[in-house]
Amino acid sequence: MIDDAREAGTAHDAGGAPPPETVPPGTVSPDSVSPEVLRETIAVELLAARARTAALTDCVEDHDLTAQHSPLMSPLVWDLAHIGNQEELWLLRNVGGRDPMHPEIDPLYDAFQHPRAERPALPLLPPAEARAYAGEVRGRVLDLLAASPLEGAPLLDAGFAFGMIAQHEQQHDETMLITHQLRRGEPALAAPPPPPAPADAATLPAEVLIPAGPFTMGTDTEPWALDNERPAHRVDLPAYRLDTTPVTNAAYLRFLADGGYDEPHWWTPEGWAHRRSARLSAPLFWQYEDGQWLRRRFGVLEPVPLDEPVLHVSWYEADAYARWAGRRLPTEAEWEKAARHDPATGRSRRYPWGDGAPGPEHANLGQRHLRPAPAGSYPDGRSPYGVRQLMGDVWEWTASDLRPYPGFRAWPYREYSEVFFGPEYKVLRGGCFAVAPVACRGTFRNWDYPVRRQIFAGFRTAADVDAGDGGRPGAGGAGGRSAGSAGDRSGAGAG
Repeated sequence: MIDDAREAGTAHDAGGAPPPETVPPGTVSPDSVSPEVLRETIAVELLAARARTAALTDCVEDHDLTAQHSPLMSPLVWDLAHIGNQEELWLLRNVGGRDPMHPEIDPLYDAFQHPRAERPALPLLPPAEARAYAGEVRGRVLDLLAASPLEGAPLLDAGFAFGMIAQHEQQHDETMLITHQLRRGEPALAAPPPPPAPADAATLPAEVLIPAGPFTMGTDTEPWALDNERPAHRVDLPAYRLDTTPVTNAAYLRFLADGGYDEPHWWTPEGWAHRRSARLSAPLFWQYEDGQWLRRRFGVLEPVPLDEPVLHVSWYEADAYARWAGRRLPTEAEWEKAARHDPATGRSRRYPWGDGAPGPEHANLGQRHLRPAPAGSYPDGRSPYGVRQLMGDVWEWTASDLRPYPGFRAWPYREYSEVFFGPEYKVLRGGCFAVAPVACRGTFRNWDYPVRRQIFAGFRTAADVDAGDGGRPGAGGAGGRSAGSAGDRSGAGAG
């Protein structure tokens, strides 16, 4: 990211009706609107992000803002001032040519200079000064936006730099929400629960068949897409099967009950070594008391909901579960084909449901709810193949390392993506309930270390199509074990 929004993972509703002639938050298609509408769209996205930042930082006392709730995360007050500092660097200085406001603080908020564990010891701006600084930057940015032609330079075309900053702030809001989950103490956040699962959720097939063939991966046309999403390129895949929904807590509990954490056969050597050294025995924030599994969620201890996608598991845990189930994790390309390819037209969509912006009927995004929705939810958000919940709810681990696409070009700077390419990071796809629509699309790529568990990550599994089944829908299956997908909630076999 612009900084370290991906260092620990990834990370909205502004409220009220959007101004007339304004594209609502998350609906940006900046290359297809007039400069006036684009300008209003950018303003709405920036204001929505700032409203969320304020909600995440105004709900706790100053001592909670300055405390480090985990060495994996920055103090919330660091994120707050860093948001303003990056906005000043990219928009006021780079785009607007303005003089630095406070150049002496630049090193404090440079994520590459200071690991998160060291940041509490820095002479950070206190909460009131951090808020004042971010607010002053935002006021000057809105003045700059009002006078900007939004064209004529790479950072200005289609408002790219403004869109990048809106995404950056929302990504840090996701990071701050992770800090809230790690924070101990009384609950500071609240949100309504997601809707119950639709009537057909219990009878969905456990998996869908994705036929062999090519599709277009990545993008050349998404104006606010980041460099690692580009360029568009053709990928030809053999047929495979993919879970209809993410793996549920109920399915994951069967892995626990079957001794999945005690059997090295299911783990990679690196994963088994980490499981032992970190003493992993269940997803993060789970605990077993009085004969039942409980989880801690934003300060509330509650029974683990069986029908929700499993959350807070590392790549190693997801991979071990998939092996136990006789399955595997999907590759990044398999995930994107299932999410974007329309077999009727041969083109790749922006989202699983089409090119229209995410709405509450499509996906659990934007921190509307502080938890995933039940598996099988959001039928209006399904892909052409019938796969559900590919956007929102939980980030989904894939089997793929973070690599550049063919023809990749670093832009607007190397440290956004290029320095992270290699086998150390695994790709996650699809966003989660904490991701804002402006930072979520079918091409968006997230990445993290395979040990990470504090992020809002789950997974779904895939399987090869056996040569003998001829690619018949319903053939194959989960190798004698449930894939933990939609069908296993009703006891049904693979679709």
